[in-house]
Amino acid sequence: MGRKSEARSAVAVKEGNAAPGDEDYELLYSKDYVAIHPSWNERINGQLRLIKQGFSVFMSWMPSSDPGRKQRGPSFERDRSLYTIRAVALEEMKSIRRHTPPFGWQYIIVVLNSGLAFPPLYFHNGGVREFLGTLREYSQLGRAGDDPNVYLVNDIQDPLQKSLSSLELADVPRASLMPISRATKTEIMEDKPQRSEDDSTSNDNVQRPPRHRDPNFSLQVLEKFSMVTKFARDTTTQLMNGLETLNVENAKRPSTLTMEAVPERIVSFQEAAATSEEDELPDIMAAREPPLGKSEWNSFLDGEGRVTNPNELKKRIFRGGVEPSMRPLVWKFLLEFFSFDSTSKERDALLVKRREEYRVLKAQWQSVSIEQAKRFSKFRERKSRIEKDVVRTDRATEFYGGDDNPNVDMLRDILITYSFYNFDLGYCQGMSDLLSPILFVMRDEEEAFWSFASLMERLGPNFHRDQNGMHSQLLALSKLVQLLDPPLQEYFGQVECLNYFFCFRWILIQFKREFVYDDVLALWEVLWTRHMSEHFHLYICVALLKRHRRKIMDEHMVFDTLLKFINELSGHINLVSTLHGAETLCRLAGDAGAACIPPGTPPALSRDPGAACIIPPGTPPALLVAPAQS
Repeated sequence: MGRKSEARSAVAVKEGNAAPGDEDYELLYSKDYVAIHPSWNERINGQLRLIKQGFSVFMSWMPSSDPGRKQRGPSFERDRSLYTIRAVALEEMKSIRRHTPPFGWQYIIVVLNSGLAFPPLYFHNGGVREFLGTLREYSQLGRAGDDPNVYLVNDIQDPLQKSLSSLELADVPRASLMPISRATKTEIMEDKPQRSEDDSTSNDNVQRPPRHRDPNFSLQVLEKFSMVTKFARDTTTQLMNGLETLNVENAKRPSTLTMEAVPERIVSFQEAAATSEEDELPDIMAAREPPLGKSEWNSFLDGEGRVTNPNELKKRIFRGGVEPSMRPLVWKFLLEFFSFDSTSKERDALLVKRREEYRVLKAQWQSVSIEQAKRFSKFRERKSRIEKDVVRTDRATEFYGGDDNPNVDMLRDILITYSFYNFDLGYCQGMSDLLSPILFVMRDEEEAFWSFASLMERLGPNFHRDQNGMHSQLLALSKLVQLLDPPLQEYFGQVECLNYFFCFRWILIQFKREFVYDDVLALWEVLWTRHMSEHFHLYICVALLKRHRRKIMDEHMVFDTLLKFINELSGHINLVSTLHGAETLCRLAGDAGAACIPPGTPPALSRDPGAACIIPPGTPPALLVAPAQS
């Protein structure tokens, strides 16, 4: 009997699942006494395994009964099912962080392509080196340049691609894994966690309905996100190093905000919000004004074309937006492609210079021969992904609709050129969503490119490999909800949704999929003014959640139903009422709201609009990690 058959038989017999005729698989690595600690006084021992079937390798961790050691904690049986890791393919992994503390056990943290992390796996009897050595045999495992303790898994693809696909940024379903044999499924892929009798009397008071899943919904993202339990969320925030850790247990208790900690108007607003039937905010914001027109724009300029009062201009745009005919010019100022103190002649000269620079950049990839491309895998991969994405981007709009549309070709050329201009960041799915409205407004390839490049100076951290930019914004959002709507935050704690990943798409592409196209243009120019807050988009998130809080709580939404509900809001959100709600919340929060957002949280601004550096000044060291490469 060969090694493969022996391994298969040994595992099947051990698990009691031997079934003749099943496809063979090979046990590559197995280690007992690899433990998960739900808390510092609890320990769940288990077995970590690497199993190969066909061309795929899977990692699993199964809890063991371990009769020789007393397992402490009243919720032990529930946690055994909660923390089980079932059949994670290596291609779903992004990185593994190895920790070797001076005292105690070595442990690893496995991070998925989605940016989520499993709970730390503690090796009580050693075995980390053997585990990594086995992985190295079956994957492209390499150390991160800036942190030798981080191992990048399969560092040959864009790690954000699958994460964004699972969040329905693309219009096609993600590919499923290879089929697994019946025995293997029984051992490592069973999707029915064993619930203990104590599970029905969980310490939360929320009645959780059965999780009936829509077959058209993205099952894999639900499975991945649901893995992030309380302890795993703490682990994920530890990876941010410099950011303040969110205390999940405190979030589950009633709010402790006091009159001394928060201005009186916040406390009174919270009390009103908790008892409101319609979840309506007090009307303390100014009414929307007509959009900025040409004659009014000219009134802001001096004789040489300088903007005399930029702050007043931004306030005016924040209140009413910009007429469509003025957007090609005004957007360049809002995106800091043009400086407010530049003259008309200086701007004309800059455009001439930038047009020539763009032509040079574009010629670089257009001159790549077929023979060169065969030896330039990074270029082929990026170009292929871009070509696939642009044909699915806003094709329902007239500007991008139809066959052989030159605007779609222009969209493709700009994105490929940008991947050469900012080679470290490259291309990630979602960038086409950010470029599309800009090209629609500019109707000029060179001007659209430089405007997009300016926007990416702010939003680039959203696409970094470590996703710390996204995590820091989600953490800030959690703190804002805690401040402005403690009952809703408490509810999210009870249903284990404090990671706020259901808002991931909102933040990643700035609500591009949530509003109708014309409203997206109006919303973005409001955000770009930064009139009330550089992070006004987070207050929009809070306003949207608050508007639907009663439905969320009354229907006992848990993560999968909540994510589905959030996605179904797309195209059905009223922009004006949303802006009013966000402005009200921003005013009510005041300095307390600003304190919820750590310095350097994206979108942070570059002091030099023409600089190619994606990392903004003032970013804490914890965020200075190697940018995404695609």
